[in-house]
Amino acid sequence: MKVSIDLDKCAGHARCYATSPDLFDIDDSGYACNAEIDVPPGQESIAAEAAAACPERAIETH
Repeated sequence: MKVSIDLDKCAGHARCYATSPDLFDIDDSGYACNAEIDVPPGQESIAAEAAAACPERAIETH
């Protein structure tokens, strides 16, 4: 599974990081640093939770 983050939509709420700090990398202001993330096996449900937690819907799983 992969996660795509629309960095233009990211508003720095850092809810993805709060859900999974091991999966998401954010800057000091809370904005996502990476537009594409490879999700390790076994962490698919955590990635889906992070996508659902994003108020801007900037995160997609595929």
